[in-house]
Amino acid sequence: MDALKKNILAGIISPVYFFYGPESYLKEECASMIRTALFPSESDASCNTHILFGPDFTTSELISKASEYPMFTSKQLIIVRQFDKIKKPLTKELQKQHDAKFSSYIENPAEFTVLVFDADPLEKKDLENNSFSALKKYRHDFPIIKAPDIFASNRAKSSGWEFEPDALKAFTTYIQPSAREICHEIEKIIMYASARCTDKRITASDVYECVGISRTYNVFELEKALAERNLRLCSGISLMIMDHEGQKEGLGNIVRFLTNFYMRLWKLSLPDVRKLPPTEIAKILGMYGKQEYFVKNYLTYTRSFSLQDTERAVAALRETDAALKGLLPYPDEKYLLLSLMQKLLR
Repeated sequence: MDALKKNILAGIISPVYFFYGPESYLKEECASMIRTALFPSESDASCNTHILFGPDFTTSELISKASEYPMFTSKQLIIVRQFDKIKKPLTKELQKQHDAKFSSYIENPAEFTVLVFDADPLEKKDLENNSFSALKKYRHDFPIIKAPDIFASNRAKSSGWEFEPDALKAFTTYIQPSAREICHEIEKIIMYASARCTDKRITASDVYECVGISRTYNVFELEKALAERNLRLCSGISLMIMDHEGQKEGLGNIVRFLTNFYMRLWKLSLPDVRKLPPTEIAKILGMYGKQEYFVKNYLTYTRSFSLQDTERAVAALRETDAALKGLLPYPDEKYLLLSLMQKLLR
C-alpha cells in the first residue's frame, strides 16, 4: 500500500486499479488520491469522475463506459464500487462474450480512462473467474488491520505527530480496529492537541478527553488493581466501566482485555522467556512498536500471580465469556462480573 501511495503522489497513474479487501476507508482514500493526481481543478474532477456500482452494470457495459471519451479534459476517472457484486448476463453464452470483451480491454486499456475496481473479499474460486483473474496484475490488497497500534502510530507520524506509549496503549484498547475509526479519531485528537501544545506529541490525557475514556475507571487502572489484588477496587472500577460502556458490552470488553492480560502473564511464567531481552519478550507477548515499553510492567505483575493463579483466571474468563454468549445461564451482568472478580482474586 505504501508503494501504491508513493506512485500516485509521484504522478505515476495506472490505467486500471483493482482494490481488493475489507478496508473500505483506505480504498476510498487511495481513489481520492488518484482523483487529485488526475485533475488540476475540482471542477474538472467533478465533471469527469464517475462512480458506478457493480450490481447496476455488466462487465461489458462497464467497458463501454470506459471506452467513451471524456468531456473537456484528457482523462476521466471511473470508480466501480461493489465490483464483487457485478451484474451477470442472462445466459452463459453472453457471459463468455462479456468476459472476452472485458479481458480484451484490460489487456489494452484506453489511454483516456482510469478505471478503479473496488471489491470486498470473495471466495477463492470466485477470484479465479475471468473478470477477476484478468485484473490480477492490477490488484492491490486492503486487508483488515491486524496491528492497530502500529497502524495508528504510523498514521499519526504521517501527519507529523507521535503517540506517547501510554497514549497509544489507551487509544488502541478502546478504539475499534478499523482504519476508518482509527483515522477519524486520530484527526479529532490532533485537532484537540494542536490547541494545547506545539511539540506534536499525543498524550494519554489527549486520548482520554477525545475518545471519552474515564481517567479513573478504565481497564488500565483495573490492571493495576488486579496486580495489587484489591478485590473491592477491581469490582468498583469494573462496575463503572460497565455503567459507562453498557452492561453487556462493557463486561465483554473487560473479559477480552483481561484474557489478553492473563495470557501474557501465562507466557511469562516460563523462566526462559523472562530471561530474554525486552524486544524478544515483546514479540512473544504480541506487543509491537511502542507497546514494548510495557514489558517491564508485565514482568513486575508476574510477582503478584503464580502459574496456578493465571490458569485459574483464564478458566474463569472463558466461563464468563461462554455465559455472555448464551452458553451458560446467569442472573445478570453485574452478578457475572462480581463472581468473575472473586474467582480472579480468591
